[in-house]
Amino acid sequence: MKVIHLNHSDIVGGAARAAYRIHHALRQIGVDSTMWVDVATSDDWTVKGSTSPLTKAMARVRPALVSRLFKSVFKTGNPILHSPALLPSGRVGALNQCEANVLNLHWVQGEMLSIAEIGRLRKPVVWTLHDMWAFCGAEHYTEDYRWYEGYQARNRPAHERGFDLNRWTWQRKRRHWRRPINIVTPSRWLAECVRKSALMQAWPVTVIPNPIDTERWRPLEQALAREQLGLPHGVPLLLFGAMGGGKDPRKGFDLLHAALQHLRELVPQVQLVVFGQLRPKDAPELGFPIHYTGHLHDDLSLRVLYSAADVFLLPSRQDISSNTGEEALACGTPVVAFNVCGLPDIVVHQETGYLARAFDVEDFAHGIAWVLEDLPRRRQLAENARRKACNEFAYPVVAARYKALYQEIMGV
Repeated sequence: MKVIHLNHSDIVGGAARAAYRIHHALRQIGVDSTMWVDVATSDDWTVKGSTSPLTKAMARVRPALVSRLFKSVFKTGNPILHSPALLPSGRVGALNQCEANVLNLHWVQGEMLSIAEIGRLRKPVVWTLHDMWAFCGAEHYTEDYRWYEGYQARNRPAHERGFDLNRWTWQRKRRHWRRPINIVTPSRWLAECVRKSALMQAWPVTVIPNPIDTERWRPLEQALAREQLGLPHGVPLLLFGAMGGGKDPRKGFDLLHAALQHLRELVPQVQLVVFGQLRPKDAPELGFPIHYTGHLHDDLSLRVLYSAADVFLLPSRQDISSNTGEEALACGTPVVAFNVCGLPDIVVHQETGYLARAFDVEDFAHGIAWVLEDLPRRRQLAENARRKACNEFAYPVVAARYKALYQEIMGV
């Protein structure tokens, strides 16, 4: 069985890391998997970067062209959060003629394949979704429901002005995608969105979680981990991490800030560790110390950091799944999160952590205190967290489910 995974990058960003892990999980069980990307940074021989002059040229100029398109024509949306996926990549011929039995798309929108090119693929296709773009307009994430109702002039949000980029993009998807594609989502919530969407409601959907290498991601002794990182002993340590730290509103740092104000009354001696961000110029005042680690790029450093913490915090407003949540569980660190989107697939309430009521910051603080207040309970939560990671997210478990799906659509 030969499979090609397509993603904009191999290891830069959450979608890339998830796709790269799926690719290597399959290789571990004997599937001949390769990965095609625009941006290759891993120096991995199983990853193929751009080779044709056209593809290389388009990969270089496409971001600038799309940004200029937004500024000069559309006058709506954010080029970082929206993808019209208009410009061609020149890859379709090579993909249709390659020896792969299955093409597994990942984050290809706007950078790697155009909407028209996705519709011209003739191999069996699996599309693993890492955001909402596939069934929306040009948005990667949205809180409105045009994707459910269909993009009409009457249901356009009042805050949008000018050319209706999202409706135009959605209509192009409907025109070019004539054949259903086999969709994979890493969470039950995203699968339900696909099934309810006006664009993909009749398409086949399978829920398969993102994998994690539980042999690499495993607990370290907490005292040793704190010593290695220069973190204090004898105090509860809370861990929060996101690309860009507190800059992305979807990651909910403002909600965490409010929750920690309540936590001061419940557990006054805690300290917070933030990774993915250096200490900002105007650091928030929480009434207790905050340690900023900056960006940690290697798995070992992150494994040590998870092991040093007592609780990992996921205050996200919107999260399809969570690579960091899985990493924490694999390292035996309980997770506190809001009961939204894909996070209930990561956190089992009062078994691997605590699921707070959606955006209820007092309940979030109560959840942190509940995990910290009883040491035997915390140890049991840690054991449960590790067990869930091994049983549901380990490479062999997830890879076997992908292989079975490939065989099903191949008819073997």
